[in-house]
Amino acid sequence: MATANEAIPAGGAPDAAHDGEPRRRDFLSIGALAFGGVGVVSVLVPLVNQMNPSADVLAESSTDIDLAQILPGQAIKTSFRKQPLFVRNLTPTEIAEADAVPVATLRDPETLAQRTKEGHKNWLITMGVCTHLGCVPLGAGEGEIKGEFGGYFCPCHGSVYDTAARIRKGPAPKNLMVPPYNFTSDTTVTVG
Repeated sequence: MATANEAIPAGGAPDAAHDGEPRRRDFLSIGALAFGGVGVVSVLVPLVNQMNPSADVLAESSTDIDLAQILPGQAIKTSFRKQPLFVRNLTPTEIAEADAVPVATLRDPETLAQRTKEGHKNWLITMGVCTHLGCVPLGAGEGEIKGEFGGYFCPCHGSVYDTAARIRKGPAPKNLMVPPYNFTSDTTVTVG
């Protein structure tokens, strides 16, 4: 029942015209929020997009390597993401020497099988960056010093790696890093 001070609209109940329907103020609020949201998105998209890698970086994000020219016992240096990459074709003797090392005696314990792909145990692919201070170890090029374990030798501070690129002596705390890679054929590998 309406009191004497309340005006009853033609529809019957007080404020019945506004129940369940948006008012002009509601429409303006929603419109302003939507307009502001579009503005924020239009400012944020370029800011976030500028953090994406450039085309030249994306082009270097993977590297294909032809393994056909690498003879057993030979290693090559190439580059991956502007860093040196070592690819080594291990001989059966080098594989046997690496497998004979007790893993518990290693500073960074990994087997050769953990550092290579199944069915391709002779192909060792590692980053050519010493884990001590980032120097490039010797041993991948012809006539370079390989160190007493036949792998790699870092001339900066004397870290010595074996044929599986595992740290055996010196200040380096870790083995040479194995990047992600896949064999696309028996003679081709894609790193990255």
